[in-house]
Amino acid sequence: MNNLKYLVLSALFVTVGVFAQQDQEKKEPQQGHVNQNKFKQLYDEFSTPNMYRAASGAPGVAYYQQQADYVMDLELDDVNAKLSGFETITYTNNSPDVLKYLWVQLDQNMRARDSQTPLIEGSGVNPAAQISSYANDYMGEGFDGGFNIQEVKGVNGKPLQHMINRTMMRVDMPKPLASGEQFSFSIKWWYNINDHVNGRGRSGYEYFKEDDNRAYVMAQFYPRMAVYNDVEGWQNSQFWGRDEFALPFGNFEVNITVPADHILDGTGKLTNRKEVFSKDMMKRYEKAKKSYNEPVIVVTQDEVIEKIKTKSTKTNTWKLYAGNVRDFGFATSRRYIWDMMAVKIGNKDVMAVSMYGKEGNPLWEDWSTKAVASTLKSYSRMTFDYPYHKAISVHAKQQGMEYPMICWNYGRPDAEGNYSDRTKFGMMSVIIHEVGHNFFPMIVNSDERQWTWMDEGLNTFVQYVAEQDFGKWYPGALSEGQSAYPSRRGPAKNITRYMGGDQDFIAPIMTKGLNTYQFGNNAYGKPGTALNILRETVMGPDLFDYAFREYAQRWMFKHPTPEDFFRTMEDASAFDLDWYWRGWFYTTDYVDIGIKDVKKYYVTTKANKAGGDLAKRYGMDEKDLVYFVEDGSDEYTAGMKSESISDKSTTLKEYLMDNFTATERAKMEEPKFFYSVTFNKPGGLVMPIIVEYTYADGTSKTETYPAQIWRLNDNEVSKAISSAKEIVGITVDPKLETADVDTSNNTWPREVKQGDFDKFKNKVKN
Repeated sequence: MNNLKYLVLSALFVTVGVFAQQDQEKKEPQQGHVNQNKFKQLYDEFSTPNMYRAASGAPGVAYYQQQADYVMDLELDDVNAKLSGFETITYTNNSPDVLKYLWVQLDQNMRARDSQTPLIEGSGVNPAAQISSYANDYMGEGFDGGFNIQEVKGVNGKPLQHMINRTMMRVDMPKPLASGEQFSFSIKWWYNINDHVNGRGRSGYEYFKEDDNRAYVMAQFYPRMAVYNDVEGWQNSQFWGRDEFALPFGNFEVNITVPADHILDGTGKLTNRKEVFSKDMMKRYEKAKKSYNEPVIVVTQDEVIEKIKTKSTKTNTWKLYAGNVRDFGFATSRRYIWDMMAVKIGNKDVMAVSMYGKEGNPLWEDWSTKAVASTLKSYSRMTFDYPYHKAISVHAKQQGMEYPMICWNYGRPDAEGNYSDRTKFGMMSVIIHEVGHNFFPMIVNSDERQWTWMDEGLNTFVQYVAEQDFGKWYPGALSEGQSAYPSRRGPAKNITRYMGGDQDFIAPIMTKGLNTYQFGNNAYGKPGTALNILRETVMGPDLFDYAFREYAQRWMFKHPTPEDFFRTMEDASAFDLDWYWRGWFYTTDYVDIGIKDVKKYYVTTKANKAGGDLAKRYGMDEKDLVYFVEDGSDEYTAGMKSESISDKSTTLKEYLMDNFTATERAKMEEPKFFYSVTFNKPGGLVMPIIVEYTYADGTSKTETYPAQIWRLNDNEVSKAISSAKEIVGITVDPKLETADVDTSNNTWPREVKQGDFDKFKNKVKN
């Protein structure tokens, strides 16, 4: 630091220190307090690292996870909308613990007549109701859903003791299962399939009255093993309908018998394709495997229209095998059009696939499969190469749900095939989101039942990146006048209304999904936006992307916790982010940073009162100091009269430059204007202060003060600004990057509104 700057800063520092000391001496003694600093490390909130989960956020040396393998035979009764199944589960105990019993999830029981799910929601009498809703709610017995468990047996054919507690079933083993051992058992079951359009649900059928057909999207259709892990032992949270699923990985061999005129696709590789495909379908499929730019239609709309005129009484069995997946889903109907194209991921080809009814056209034929392909490329770039051989998008009314390799998505033109931008981009976005779920949580397998944001929030963040990629890679998808994809979630400004809302109806992100207010904002919008801000504004894309990929690759095909994510992001970036996690994820604080005050100063060699007092107190020569006089103060007025202060700044005397050579002096820019800018923080969330300074000549400069500027004062901070040019305008967060909920205090002069600031700058320039 050169001596001139040192003298100036020393004078300011000493002045502030003296005044602070004097103020402190006047205060009454205060009670002590615990560490409430918002930069306090998260040691109290985090679990202690151990052999299972390392302090770095990586799996520990003793990390384990259980495995559940399934062999299933399923039969669809299309006449009665009923699904029957017989499954054999082989459970491998990779934990160091001895297990006395196993827990199986029975998610369909949420729709049983004795389900308690409707009883946990408050309700009242609405002033009006749809006829169908009125009939369902008040006049009928309700849907007769839920699993009918016919038998639970060991491999020796002997019945196993079991107990059903709502959506969970405990299976008692004949003897405890030791570490490293396997246990196999079978379950025979059936249930009535729900109408997912009128009765709601994540899966089921849609009925088409005009041709008396159904389109089935099937999931949560089989009893599924619960997770047992080092964090909480057995997953013991019931399925109430909102929180999704925690599941172990395993291998699936599934045989599905459906009407012979149905087409079917689902999780896993089709192992008997030649048995269920026609010759024309096989030719088109082989062509699709070599088409990388445009989808190839394997089952055409004309073929579907002809097919639905009759119903086959024969059946086909479709055989699928999936290795190392956490779940299984499938779709089947005689109404499905089917198209495919190849997409290059790393050094292999992946099939992007769509299945849709004629109601989806022309929108689905034009854009569904391209959205699938684009999503796989974007997510692979942000995480790891997509490991499976296909990804399927299935058209289903009012749906948006995901399973390994397959998902169902909404978006339907009107009867004439017309659609609005809202319908088009809604369809594209839900496809990107649901296909993206293959990565989170189907592969990076977080506990959705406990931490919904790790599923939905992380995925919403990458969805935003993928949407922007889609707009660049497929500009024809954009509407006239659009230069970028119109993402609904991701940009900081889109979350401000929620974050600045009624605190009585906002919960921290780190809340179990079932217990949150405003589920969409809490689980999707806020965490997705928080990660986008962290990437674009706090860390920068390079550091963030490296750390994010490290997290994804460390935990692919494993079960991470929030702490594993937080720790990995810091470990791989050398960025201390505890303050960020604490504020955004553990609290409901919001961003509101403003400009409290701006004072303008001039420099002079004539001692002012405060400077003179300082010189006397510390035995300094008044000639060794530079003095700052506030614009408009009494001292400023007196100085102007005595001509010791110019209208800008007095030229510094040569004796202040004695420690610099002529060459050094020539390079030095003498500041003519000095300002003290005080920023305050009415909102509780600490964030970097991004400031744009606009000068009288029309130019501007942006400065970012790191979030740590708030570490010693959580209410307000001041910055001394020296400038060769006069500052005529100051704006905090000029590009709306921080989710500031109130921008009315973001500008100086105050009468200049942030939205009009560009006009103001142009006016100044001209």
